[in-house]
Amino acid sequence: MPQVATVSSPSRPQRLIGYARVSTDDQLNDAQVDELRAAGCDRIHQEHGSGLSRARPVLTKLLKDLTTGDVLVVVRLDRLARSVSHLLQVIEDLEKRGVHFRSLRDPIDTSTPQGMFSLQVLGAVAQLERALIAERTKAGIKAAKARGKLPGNPGLRERRPEAIKAVSEAREKHYLGELISSAQTWLPTVRQLRPQHSWDNVVRVLNRRGHDWTVERLRRAVHRMVRERLADPGLLARSPRRTPEDHLMKLVAAITIADPALSLRDIAAQLDQMGERPVRGGRKWQPSSVRALLDEAHRFGLVRS
Repeated sequence: MPQVATVSSPSRPQRLIGYARVSTDDQLNDAQVDELRAAGCDRIHQEHGSGLSRARPVLTKLLKDLTTGDVLVVVRLDRLARSVSHLLQVIEDLEKRGVHFRSLRDPIDTSTPQGMFSLQVLGAVAQLERALIAERTKAGIKAAKARGKLPGNPGLRERRPEAIKAVSEAREKHYLGELISSAQTWLPTVRQLRPQHSWDNVVRVLNRRGHDWTVERLRRAVHRMVRERLADPGLLARSPRRTPEDHLMKLVAAITIADPALSLRDIAAQLDQMGERPVRGGRKWQPSSVRALLDEAHRFGLVRS
């Protein structure tokens, strides 16, 4: 059970930050959003996607941006976490940074003694659940061995082709299901940038938005979506060959296309965080250097005015 420490900040009033996860069929004025607004949330971040999907870039970015004194508010616990252990992990991390958590329909508010007690009870339940699962698993294995049976799938142990095929098909079905449920969080950016920009730059832009892609996994995902006719085959075309000196220009163009609202200073900050070295020397990127690369990208047609 996590040990959490409450840190308060008297320097500024609490900000109530709402998080709502809605399905793709819900409207923007979802009841969750109305309830969060009524609770006094200053800002509300919306995630569209299935609860089965692990890809939650909006939540990932929000958790990183919360600061001491903030209060993360959800309508129900299941809107935030996939499981009890995941919920406790998130709350523990927030409390270490002085961020409180509140669920409107559950008795959990880490800024109050009653809410912290409810959280400790929830942690005890989760610990008991893990212990019971482990105990049942051990008992099942012991009983199977006593009957002369080995744990696991006998078809796989014996390398039967039909068993191997069935497991492979099940894995592929699960993989495709996760891709489809999370596609709206990453596929639009891929469509914006491919094939004009390299896979490497696309991955860097996505990961700056809270994803955790590698080039290999993203290419495999896009290949699968194309094979299922859920994406345009043109996304897989080869990127235009350019000189190595054009790397920064293409990266700045990709960042701009993915988020046109960013200022030159915002882009400079992203380049610093990515570890890219300024073209004119120095330790930090300046807006003037970003502007020069953007002008060059316009000339090459990578970015439209």
